[in-house]
Amino acid sequence: MGTDNGLIYIQDKSFEEPAHLVYLDAFWIDQTEVTNNQYAQCVAAQICNSPTRDYTAARDHFFSDVAFGNYPVVNITWYDAVSYCQWTGGRLPTEAEWEKAARGTDQRIYPWGNEPPNDELLNYNFTWGGKTTEGETTEVGIYPDGVSPYGAYDMAGNVSEWVADWYGDTYYQSSPFRNPVGPEVGKYKVIRGGDWQAHDRLVRSINRNWAYPEESFYGYGFRCVQ
Repeated sequence: MGTDNGLIYIQDKSFEEPAHLVYLDAFWIDQTEVTNNQYAQCVAAQICNSPTRDYTAARDHFFSDVAFGNYPVVNITWYDAVSYCQWTGGRLPTEAEWEKAARGTDQRIYPWGNEPPNDELLNYNFTWGGKTTEGETTEVGIYPDGVSPYGAYDMAGNVSEWVADWYGDTYYQSSPFRNPVGPEVGKYKVIRGGDWQAHDRLVRSINRNWAYPEESFYGYGFRCVQ
């Protein structure tokens, strides 16, 4: 997990370092990001909150328009993601589980391997690969050449994904070997996997980001594990 050649973020520090060996118990992870159709069932059951309205009309209609039912749900908080996963009998993945599912065991840089990204492998860098006329997100599961070693789609690009852990910029330096779950407390929650706007460096499987758990954004989605 992690890398010894991380992207420098601030004050000459990389939050992706160091590379370290991690053991995880077995788990199942959703093959795709949770879609609007799936999340709508939780809203209808009065368990989940509807996605927050975004600041442009173009992004408003994604959840309510049936044409976007198979697109990843966005504009939801970390708490909303937790509610959905619990409703389905699962939970959010830990940061370590997410990276394992995206990266496998051979220290590859991207889900598909070490080949640099291109628009046939993922939805990223504002390109969309000709797979959407709307721009921004695409349907889940339409980049078969970009799947992870375990067959998980869109673990790079499309939307970034909430995971369970609190964020700690030095956590990798002292995280436990078995089933790490992140710091006990924190201000931010970890987000993994670059979204449709991200460039090459930000769609690496080792890339880490963070946000306030009550924050929602049109680039944030999630998937669940059991």
